[in-house]
Amino acid sequence: MGKIRPPIVPLVSLIVINYNSVMDVVPMSFSMTGYGRSALQHGGHKVVFEVKSVNHRYCEVVLRLPREWTCFEDALRRTVQQYVKRGRVDVFVTKEEGDDHAPHALLNEHAVKMYLKAAQDLSQRYGLDGELTVKDLLSLPDVWISPEHGASPGEPDVDEWGPVLEKGLRAALEGLAAMRSMEGKHLAADVEQRLSKLQALHAEMLQLAPTVVEDYRNKLKQRLSDLNDGSFAFDEHKFGMEIAIFADRSNIDEELIRLQSHFEQCKGLLRADEPVGRKLDFLIQEMNREVNTIGSKANHLTLVNRVVEMKAELEKIREQLANIE
Repeated sequence: MGKIRPPIVPLVSLIVINYNSVMDVVPMSFSMTGYGRSALQHGGHKVVFEVKSVNHRYCEVVLRLPREWTCFEDALRRTVQQYVKRGRVDVFVTKEEGDDHAPHALLNEHAVKMYLKAAQDLSQRYGLDGELTVKDLLSLPDVWISPEHGASPGEPDVDEWGPVLEKGLRAALEGLAAMRSMEGKHLAADVEQRLSKLQALHAEMLQLAPTVVEDYRNKLKQRLSDLNDGSFAFDEHKFGMEIAIFADRSNIDEELIRLQSHFEQCKGLLRADEPVGRKLDFLIQEMNREVNTIGSKANHLTLVNRVVEMKAELEKIREQLANIE
């Protein structure tokens, strides 16, 4: 028979953590939800830009532009991606006529020439008298065309709209970014508060872990004492082996140390000025896994209660992280 291993002294009992000394979190995270709007005047037109964003696993940009500006779609999409790294972004750009630029019809000079030539041919071929007057000519079909079929006098060329659209879109995106930043601060502050609660629960676990084996030893010894009616002798050797096996099976040192590391990483990510939503989501999954392991290994009622509280807080954090970029 092998030697009896002495009860394992929990490593966590040697760890001293002062959570009050942890650097306060300065939230830098961005929410994936926001709205921005801008408008400008150019060439007698009023152009309105509306940008809204919602949660999405990746960065998806949807542009809705007047048909004549579809050539700028790729450039405008790249501009949006400079401001948004994650989320679905819908961009609406509309062009309205200004008060000094009411719609008007344009003269179709090609049709006018064709009508005049046809009238001259009929007169020469059939000897008809009479000429087309201006009034007659202007009443003929297709002499007038709508502005959509040609450029209006004084209207900017299509190529001139590029810088204008870029400027207006950036103004709307600035408003979107401001709203996303403000909401992101509230989300990060809430997550940080819940992390502090998790750390407090973690500190209690650190205090409870070294007592688990001792409590089990005392309860087991008391149970054996109650059952011993003198028909069997107390075997100290087997008793010590049972305690050693229990201490090894219920040891949660590694899980508690990893949780401590995850807390510090989460706080660092919340201070980072970059998209951190996916990283935080991964860390929360890892925390949940460590907490589940602690719950399955800890044969202690108070520890199990702390595990339940931790899982509830982790679920609330996970719901908040679903909206962080």
